Amino acid sequence: MNVKPGILAYGLLALAASGSAFAQAATTFPCKVVKFIVPYPPGGSSDLLARLLVPGLTQKLSTTIVVENKAGAAGNIGTAQVSSAKADGCTWLLGNSSNIVISRNLYKLQRDPVEALTPVAEVAAMPMVLYVNAQLPATDMKQLASALRANPGQYSYASPGSGTTHHLLGEKLKLDLSVSATHVPYRGSGPAIQDVLGGSVSFAFEGTSAIIPHLAGAKIRALATTGEQRSPGLPHVPTMKELGYPGFVVTNWYGVFVPQGTPAALVEQLNISLRETMKAPQIAEALGKFDSLNSDYSAQQYRKFVQKEAPYWESLVKQTGAKVD
Repeated sequence: MNVKPGILAYGLLALAASGSAFAQAATTFPCKVVKFIVPYPPGGSSDLLARLLVPGLTQKLSTTIVVENKAGAAGNIGTAQVSSAKADGCTWLLGNSSNIVISRNLYKLQRDPVEALTPVAEVAAMPMVLYVNAQLPATDMKQLASALRANPGQYSYASPGSGTTHHLLGEKLKLDLSVSATHVPYRGSGPAIQDVLGGSVSFAFEGTSAIIPHLAGAKIRALATTGEQRSPGLPHVPTMKELGYPGFVVTNWYGVFVPQGTPAALVEQLNISLRETMKAPQIAEALGKFDSLNSDYSAQQYRKFVQKEAPYWESLVKQTGAKVD
C-alpha cells in the first residue's frame, strides 16, 4: 500500500542505501537482469522493503536486480503484470496482504493473484494499532463501543484506501462491536493519519511503525493492537485478543512472489537467499524495532500461510459487506 515514509521508511531507506550488511558469497541465478515489481508508488513501505533487499540478493544471486514501481488501481496493475509474466524466475513482485488476498474479493481482476502467483518468502509482518482522536470520549475499547453505539452515524474511520488491510479491519471492528461508522478512504496512510490527528476523522487502524511516533503527542491515543502478543513498542496497550476478540489477530504482511509455474528449484533458491538476507544483523535489528515478525518460512510454509489467509479475508469481506468506495 502507499504509505508515506515514517520512521520505518527512513530506517529502511538508510539500510537500502548501504550494502555493508552483505558480504557473503554469491550463488549463480539464471537471470542476467531481474525485474522486481513494486505495485505502489516510490517512497512507501513496499517500495523501501524491496530496495532494502536488493543489495544482499544481488550478491547472493550474482545478478542485476532492478526495482520498478508499477502503481495504480490499489496495487492491482503491478500485481497483474507479474501474474502474466514469463515463469522464468526473472520477474518478482513485492506483494502484501492487500493486493494478494484482499483485492481479489473487491475488484474485478483478470487473474486471481492467489492462483496466478507463487509465494516465495515473507519479508515483513507488522501488527496494526487501533487508535482514536483524543477528543473522542474513549480511553478503552468499552468506551469506544459505547460512544459509537450512542451516536450511530456520527463517527468515521480512515484508511489508506479501499481494499487495504486497514479498511477491512475497520469493517471487522464495526461487525464485532455491532456499531456503525463511516469509512473514509485516503490515498495513502499519511493523509489518513493526519486527518485523525486533526480530528476530522475519529479513528483508524495503522501499522505500529507509522503510528508510534505520533502517540508521543496528545492528539491521539492507542486502544489496542492486533498482534498475537503485545507490541514491544507499545507494551501498555492490550491486544484485541486480550480484550476478548480472538479472531482479531492480524498482521499487515509483505512477501516476494513470482509467476505461477516458475521452476521449483528457482523458487527454493530465491527463498533461501531471501531468508539469509533478512537475517543480516542490520536488517533484522531494524525490522525488529518496528515490530516486524519475521516468520522465516520455507517456500512451502509460506504458500500454506497465503492459502490460509485467503479464505479468512474472503469470509471477512462477505461478513462485513465491505465495498470499494
